[in-house]
Amino acid sequence: MSDPRMNTFHRRLPGVVYGGDYNPEQWPREVWQEDVRLMRAAGVRLVSLGVFSWSVLEPADGRFDFSWLDEIMDLLWTNGIHVNLATPNAAPPPWLATDFPEILSVDRQGVRHAIGSRGHFCPSSPVYRDRSRRIATELAERYRKHPGLAMWHIGNEYHSDCFCDRCDDRFRAWLRQRYGTLDELNRRWGTTFWSQRYSDWSQVHLPQPVRGWVNPSRELDFSRFTSDNLLELVTQERDLLHAITPDVPVTTNFFGCRLTDSHRWAKELDVVAFDCYPDPGKPHSLAVAAFQYDLMRSLGNGRPWMLMEQAAGAVSQWKTNQVKQPGRMRLGSYQAVAHGSDAVMFFQWRASPQGQEKFHSAMLPHGGEKTRTWQEVKALGNELRAIDEVATAHTGAQVAIVWDWQNWWAVEGCAHPDNAFDYRDTVARHYRALWHSQVAVDVVTLDDDLSPYRVLVVPNQYLMTRRQSTAVRKFVEDGGHLVVSYFSGIVDEDDRIHEGGYPGALREIVGAHVQEFSPLPAEAAVPVQAPAEKAALSGFFATASVWQDDLETETARPLAVYRKGHLAGKAAVTEHELGRGRAVYIGTRLDDDALEALVQHVLDLAGVRPVHAAPRGVEVTERRTRTSAYLFLLNHRQDKATVTLDRSGTDLITGRRVEAGETLVLDAADVAVVRSSPATSLPSEPPSGDS
Repeated sequence: MSDPRMNTFHRRLPGVVYGGDYNPEQWPREVWQEDVRLMRAAGVRLVSLGVFSWSVLEPADGRFDFSWLDEIMDLLWTNGIHVNLATPNAAPPPWLATDFPEILSVDRQGVRHAIGSRGHFCPSSPVYRDRSRRIATELAERYRKHPGLAMWHIGNEYHSDCFCDRCDDRFRAWLRQRYGTLDELNRRWGTTFWSQRYSDWSQVHLPQPVRGWVNPSRELDFSRFTSDNLLELVTQERDLLHAITPDVPVTTNFFGCRLTDSHRWAKELDVVAFDCYPDPGKPHSLAVAAFQYDLMRSLGNGRPWMLMEQAAGAVSQWKTNQVKQPGRMRLGSYQAVAHGSDAVMFFQWRASPQGQEKFHSAMLPHGGEKTRTWQEVKALGNELRAIDEVATAHTGAQVAIVWDWQNWWAVEGCAHPDNAFDYRDTVARHYRALWHSQVAVDVVTLDDDLSPYRVLVVPNQYLMTRRQSTAVRKFVEDGGHLVVSYFSGIVDEDDRIHEGGYPGALREIVGAHVQEFSPLPAEAAVPVQAPAEKAALSGFFATASVWQDDLETETARPLAVYRKGHLAGKAAVTEHELGRGRAVYIGTRLDDDALEALVQHVLDLAGVRPVHAAPRGVEVTERRTRTSAYLFLLNHRQDKATVTLDRSGTDLITGRRVEAGETLVLDAADVAVVRSSPATSLPSEPPSGDS
């Protein structure tokens, strides 16, 4: 569904938006003229302004100075550059913390944070909320009719939790609204365990340090409360901005934070925006970035999203900050567009001379125009104009993978069979198997509509409600193909074990019973192999590590079995036909190659074809409009790669006509964007039954 505010935005800024964070308050005015000259040379069309400017805009309580912002807004607009104007609440100014110390956040140990960083606010503080809304209102009223105002940017990378008395009161009020009665809270939290039963609401508090393990149900609700409490800050500012500037879209920037349930948050924003910093030093960073981009597209219900921040080169927050090698910044930027972004933006425009991020790369480095980074930034900004028509194009997928913040909070809780569990890593491994298979992927929760998909991959969905279990069963019975991994379907929304034996919420769907969880010691491994009679997986061999389920098949059949250890001969992977579909259950952690082979087996059974054939290391995606299909080919390899095209069209970047059957040569880190008629590359038809 189109958004009127975003339609207005696209009329103002058609095509792929290029730009980044701009912090002119860090520089003398004579630098500003040089900035806009270079911005024009680089094709910059949008800058995020004022993100951390609160102390400059309001140097004392109620005393505002917008003179410099007036000047820079006019200068940018005169040079054809639009503004994504921020409400600067992410870093309260020193006067606010000094005059009202209660606005500072408190950590779990009861220590109040000091000034000198960012995100140090208590989200429950009435003073903080009042002053945040006040400066947002001042900005909106002042610039409501400014022709350069294109978008509002609320705050920045929300990640503040707090354990102060004010948050304690709000947490208690949140619980009373959620549960109604104290008896219901006691029931849902299981407080009869370890004599925790509450007899008065005054005894109920947010989590604080305890002796030993915490109550996991309370921790889960505190995570929900923190996300809701922060979201309330965003929606309050969104509403006042919408009221004053009804045609201007509002967003805030996600960054993969554990504290904020972005599935919920995205529904409250006009467009999804994301800050992405893949580490060049990590081997799977490209696949992780692709997953995050698919997640952002999916959070927006398939609508295009915005890459709000990335690094032009190296960052400064990791132990070792590797530079992006020549061509890789360009390649990563196209990767975001290939996965649905209609913006390529950076932190930041000009590298800061001082402060905590002075060594964080920028579009314009300390070395100026002669640097390689600047030359690549300038070239990319001008090259992107060639693919402007891709903007607003959508991506269609027949495969979905589940990522769920509520499950993330729960599955990494305490006192589990494996207390070193990493949900992000688990989902990333399953996503990589799909990424290497060159299929389009949506990222969903089990509360979303699952009917558009042929294949659903569910990595370690420990928390599963009965409603979600019903949805998964219907998906399979209607002809879908399910892949679900171990430690799934174990507890409900209150972190209460589903009755009926593991995996309680999935037992009838997977057709097997987990008698016992059997985690493996570190470094231990067990061979897994397909039974000789299983021709479909003939030659399948895997190494299992980390975890083993002691599986008893009921109506399922083994796809692969353990070959050694106390579970030798028992099923490690099962397959269950249910209705018109099938469910594949993975009861262990398979090595990457085996997981990829198994996922490919399911994709083949479901009749899901790759977007386009390509050699390993060449990423393929497609975006579509009613009149055109745009095939993205991205060569992540260190050498040349060749792709034999299955369609005729035009490479938008080079302007060259290409023909079906032609071999396209991509240099290392090179990109092609081939426009063709959508009729030449239609996806396969939806499933009519079991394949």
